[in-house]
Amino acid sequence: MKITKIHAMEVLDSRGNPTIQTTIWAGDVSATASVPSGASTGVHEALELRDGDKKRYGGMGVLKACKNVNDKIFKVIKGINADSQEEIDTKMLELDGTENKRKLGANAILSVSLATARLAAKIHKVELFSYLGQTYGYTSKTLPTPFFNVINGGVHADSGLDVQEFFIIPLKGNFATKLRMGSEVFHSLKAQLAKKGLTTSVGDEGGFAPKLVGGNETALKELEQAIKTAKYNLGKDFALGMDVASSEFFDDKKGSYEFKSSKISAKPSNVYQVYKKWLGKYPLMAIEDGCAEDDFLGWKFLTQNLGSQTLLVGDDLFVTNPVRIQMGITQKIANAVLIKVNQIGSLTETLAAIKLAQKNKYKIVISHRSGETSDSFIADLAVAVGAEYIKSGAPSRGERLAKYNRLLEIENLL
Repeated sequence: MKITKIHAMEVLDSRGNPTIQTTIWAGDVSATASVPSGASTGVHEALELRDGDKKRYGGMGVLKACKNVNDKIFKVIKGINADSQEEIDTKMLELDGTENKRKLGANAILSVSLATARLAAKIHKVELFSYLGQTYGYTSKTLPTPFFNVINGGVHADSGLDVQEFFIIPLKGNFATKLRMGSEVFHSLKAQLAKKGLTTSVGDEGGFAPKLVGGNETALKELEQAIKTAKYNLGKDFALGMDVASSEFFDDKKGSYEFKSSKISAKPSNVYQVYKKWLGKYPLMAIEDGCAEDDFLGWKFLTQNLGSQTLLVGDDLFVTNPVRIQMGITQKIANAVLIKVNQIGSLTETLAAIKLAQKNKYKIVISHRSGETSDSFIADLAVAVGAEYIKSGAPSRGERLAKYNRLLEIENLL
């Protein structure tokens, strides 16, 4: 079971940018993991180490991160049992010694951390979700409900929409049924947009990025129509949701949220009224990052006024960091936590964040990133911890479907 060899290499993610892939061995047994990369990133996220060499990939290379794995990290974890996850992660964190992992890079540390867990599962001859569940004290194995991001805006597209992601959320059946329902509405939406002469090419997360006149609410209307055309009922068979990613359009100088496509300007104390209006017209099951990452006043008003009606998901607010999550718990803001393993940079810290949130009755949404690989680790993680929801983009593009198809496999295994 002892780690005998490690090799990290530079590969490309779904945007064609470099990322790190690490393979780790215990004797003849090996396992591999690759890490994603975000476009809309919170300022409190752990550091993704890039080379900065403009002659290679425009400075986006990760050879330094690979070297850190192959040299520095290997020296401190060689000979440790593969199922000593916490010890291995702690060794790497101590070697880095910085709060945001800027020395070794969160991408370097995470690639080793995830590959280690996968290796341990192979050695124990159990599925990854079973190994993670058993190791971290979970007993139930439930499949998460998917949030399908089928219309892209914000920094994920040039659609002109302020809101970054618009979700359709199937409400009935097992996971296979929910995936089928999502796919059917996705294709219904495609035909609908094409009929109107709007673009049906897909963005980073597999969703469409049409230029919609009328702004954010028009996107909600399009989803309502697509669901109806697919012979489903909005509010009964499907709910809607959105990742507002409001940190991206919060104007620090004005101290206000500038919804340019909807011609709305709102202060932290009343931005909740924008969402309340939409919530009155549509069954919005989830609003992610409705306020900026450090706008605690806005988050308080939002939670007090809408927290009993919908999921208020903290992404940039919490960045999968137990310290930030505890701060939110103390201030009683949000009621759900988005979990992205590369925001914090190790599996041990990710599980600590999940356990803290669950202990305090926050819902869990396991999430991909906009720059993804075909690695399906987060699908197993979602099942292992009993996460209520998962985000892996639209039912489109191979790197998104790798997660959804893995969940189909797990459902069949269970």
